[in-house]
Amino acid sequence: MKAILMSVALMIVPVLAAAADTASPTPAPAATPAVVPLSPSPAGASVYFVEPADGATVAQTFTVKFGLKGMTIAPAGTDQPNSGHHHLLIDVAQLPDLKQPLPANEHIVHFGKGQTETQVTLPPGKHTLQLVFANYLHIPHDPTVISKRITVTVK
Repeated sequence: MKAILMSVALMIVPVLAAAADTASPTPAPAATPAVVPLSPSPAGASVYFVEPADGATVAQTFTVKFGLKGMTIAPAGTDQPNSGHHHLLIDVAQLPDLKQPLPANEHIVHFGKGQTETQVTLPPGKHTLQLVFANYLHIPHDPTVISKRITVTVK
């Protein structure tokens, strides 16, 4: 009897092993996006360019001054109501996800120390500039405080 059971076991084990090798793995559940805190912005809050003016012709290196109405400037990492810091979007055709922290790269420049102006150097040609005001975590407020997109011509 032991010999028969052993023979059956030896026949079943390879079949089970082969089935295990060809079985499809269970797909992993889809990742859920992280929930990030959105800070409210007060009614009437706005961000704008003090300079340059829309349509201006500028040198390759020029000054950009940021304006803010209805909110206060606070450095990144400082969680205060109705506050935040500027982000300058340079030649950004499509806005990033405004419910997530803004990325930092050559097209989205962070001013996390609370700066209200900067020097920008761009190659000759037409360029667009836009401001987004964001909270202590670089996440735009809700509703978004965003400037009109302006165009400058670099000579």
